[in-house]
Amino acid sequence: MQKVTLPNFNYQTIRTQNADINTASAGSGAPLLLLHGYPQTHLMWHKIAPALSEKFHLICADLRGYGDSSKPPSDEQHQTYSKREMANDMIEVMHQFGYDKFFVAGHDRGARVTHRMALDHPDKILKAAVLDIVPTYEMFTQLDQAVATGYYHWLFLIQDNGLPEHLIGLDPDFYLKDKLKRWSQYPEQFDQRIVDDYLRCFRNPEAIHASCEDYRAAASIDLVHDEADLNLKIRCPLLVLWGKHGIMGKHFNMLDIWQQKATRVSGTALDSGHFLAEEAPEETLEQLVNFFELR
Repeated sequence: MQKVTLPNFNYQTIRTQNADINTASAGSGAPLLLLHGYPQTHLMWHKIAPALSEKFHLICADLRGYGDSSKPPSDEQHQTYSKREMANDMIEVMHQFGYDKFFVAGHDRGARVTHRMALDHPDKILKAAVLDIVPTYEMFTQLDQAVATGYYHWLFLIQDNGLPEHLIGLDPDFYLKDKLKRWSQYPEQFDQRIVDDYLRCFRNPEAIHASCEDYRAAASIDLVHDEADLNLKIRCPLLVLWGKHGIMGKHFNMLDIWQQKATRVSGTALDSGHFLAEEAPEETLEQLVNFFELR
């Protein structure tokens, strides 16, 4: 299957201390890093990336373990896939692009990396946007039946002994397509060429394992880091966006939760399910441009 790319973007692989990160970049202006979620790749931004590249130097990256980035071997503590390590990748990526300060927006897993990056590197993040998440600590401590049912994969993917890897590996196409349909309000908005490329990447057994390690880290080492930083707040301006038809928006007071985690918070719900940039691209684009351009 032929790889899909963002038109007119420059692709390069950037070597960080522990991973090879696939990046696509275009445009000029203030640097803006975009980070994708599960079980997708940087292509999730395809509907809004061209317009953003007209206003910013846009860098879209595949997280370690996902897409065409490397899948480094994990460890018993799952530190390899901690959000701290994944955030460090992106700090190194942006440094190699020539930026020590930048904007960042993340969706889903990418938003969790964004959250950790803003805490660990407050001098480098000028503004941050998190799309359709509540902090990991709150996900586990406020978990109820409704959220556990809708986001069952949080409990499934952390199981040991290769259980989720084996079951997903039996039919990765079914699993990924089910996630897109299950979490979206407008599944017809997905571009089949893009979905096919998600499948190309996700069929790799190493990618399935790495994504499980990502979630295992969330249930272990990430919680250790989060508990140590419960009194630490994001200092930069933070934009919070969520789908009004999604599980997060229905079951959490999004702004109230994030106002406890950051000093300057704004945000709103968009007419979408979980996949804002693909289901509601115009609204998502408008919100991001207004936020990052505002001085």
